[in-house]
Amino acid sequence: MIATSPSPARGPSPIWTRAFHGFNLLLLLLMAASGLEIYNANPVFGGREGATVPEMFTLGGWLAGGRDWHFAVMGLYAANLGLWIGLLLRRRHRRLAGSGDLDTLRASVSPPRRRLASHRITYTLMLIVLAFSLITGLAMYKPAQLGWLVSLFAFAEPAGHSSWQTLRVCHLATIPVMGLLVVAHVVLSWRVGGLRLLRAMVL
Repeated sequence: MIATSPSPARGPSPIWTRAFHGFNLLLLLLMAASGLEIYNANPVFGGREGATVPEMFTLGGWLAGGRDWHFAVMGLYAANLGLWIGLLLRRRHRRLAGSGDLDTLRASVSPPRRRLASHRITYTLMLIVLAFSLITGLAMYKPAQLGWLVSLFAFAEPAGHSSWQTLRVCHLATIPVMGLLVVAHVVLSWRVGGLRLLRAMVL
């Protein structure tokens, strides 16, 4: 029987990677909480009498406070996201999904390869959703200046929904979608590299 040497332990990720994960998590929580405060002032579903979010999950205390927090954090959020995408494309592009990962999910019978492909796809989807939330947020922040962007959401008008309402729904939807992707990212990271990988990402 041939003995196999254990694989070398994975060290902590570069400091900029760990800093991004921690800072981005903080920004996402602040953006979500302040966004839900804005939502409560005029719920997307049901108008001003619609269902609201418990105050314990919001930030700002009232509409103006929520807007102040949301727009203050938005600049940091955009800069952090842009920097991270730039670093990924330059140094760590192999973390992003490609057509080969989709082929792996369809044809591969190797569980480790399928898990790694799923991890890359989930990671890439997270970046897409984050960028989409920023784009829709900018369209809501400056609807007069970015009217062409708002008009892209007019696809639901035949069903009786204005482009503004559709835009609000799409922007709000990024919160639960991002939450699910974060959970999937953590689970897949654990399945790919175990607790050692999760700790290397943040410690």
